[in-house]
Amino acid sequence: MKILLVDDEADFLKIMESRLKQWGYEVEKANCGKDALEAAKKGTFDAIILDYMMPDYDGITVLREIREFNTDVAVIMFTAYPDSRSMKETEELGISAFIPKLSMYTDVQLSLKEILKMIEEKKEKQ
Repeated sequence: MKILLVDDEADFLKIMESRLKQWGYEVEKANCGKDALEAAKKGTFDAIILDYMMPDYDGITVLREIREFNTDVAVIMFTAYPDSRSMKETEELGISAFIPKLSMYTDVQLSLKEILKMIEEKKEKQ
């Protein structure tokens, strides 16, 4: 499965890329919304892991633009600042999951692994 990983935090991007590759996924990275859009237009991805807060385009803006040319790709949204408004907006744009980045109650990597497994199983059934 090929994944586009998008986050403006270099350390988080590096850690998640390493983990995703350990799990057997092919990973392409983007460190801003603009680069994410370019990559999404050029490449074919099975899933996009997208940060909600970025300095150039926020995750909602990036997702809206992606949905103009790709309505099928699975999208997982990460955020350090979850709120009901952001969750509602992303649901309307057809995300697969919304994962808080920092939470003592959530193991981000475990949640991500489970969601990616569900996306893989869904693709296999299609």
